[in-house]
Amino acid sequence: MKIYTKTGDSGETSLFAGGRVLKDHLRVEAYGTVDELNSVLGLARAHGVPMQAEVWLERIQNELFTVGADLATPLDAQAAWLVRMDTVPVEKLESEIDQMTAELPPLQNFILPGGTPAAAAIHVARTVCRRAERVCVSLSQVEQINVLVIQYLNRLSDFLFTLARWVNLQSGESETKWTARS
Repeated sequence: MKIYTKTGDSGETSLFAGGRVLKDHLRVEAYGTVDELNSVLGLARAHGVPMQAEVWLERIQNELFTVGADLATPLDAQAAWLVRMDTVPVEKLESEIDQMTAELPPLQNFILPGGTPAAAAIHVARTVCRRAERVCVSLSQVEQINVLVIQYLNRLSDFLFTLARWVNLQSGESETKWTARS
């Protein structure tokens, strides 16, 4: 099987359950940003994270494929084979945030993104996640989408912020507090 099909050479792409849209369509921007997020999480994993974070991030990367497929398939499409986002991954993220938070010192200041290379990459992933969420909100204003996608991305950005802090803690890396100009 060839990787290139030439079907997108005119600036259009196919959606999962049929139909074609321009490559700059908000739907394509939404699932493309989710794909970018997935790649940044792969980069974070490549920098080496604690084993528990490795397990979480691999699961999340798989969930992001579900999010992308959900976004690439209009809600009214007839696609019995498609797995859509549901509440289970959101609940897992909440549980894991609580687990990490129990180990972290209370947050009393804004912190600067950074720390270990893995934690810094997770902070980048958090910002890409927020952008994906914003694009999905924009898409939801013009087309119906699964509202659980937005909920998942919102919770995931909280998870990634907490995970970056937790990875730094596990590595013995201190957080840099934001200081306002005097």
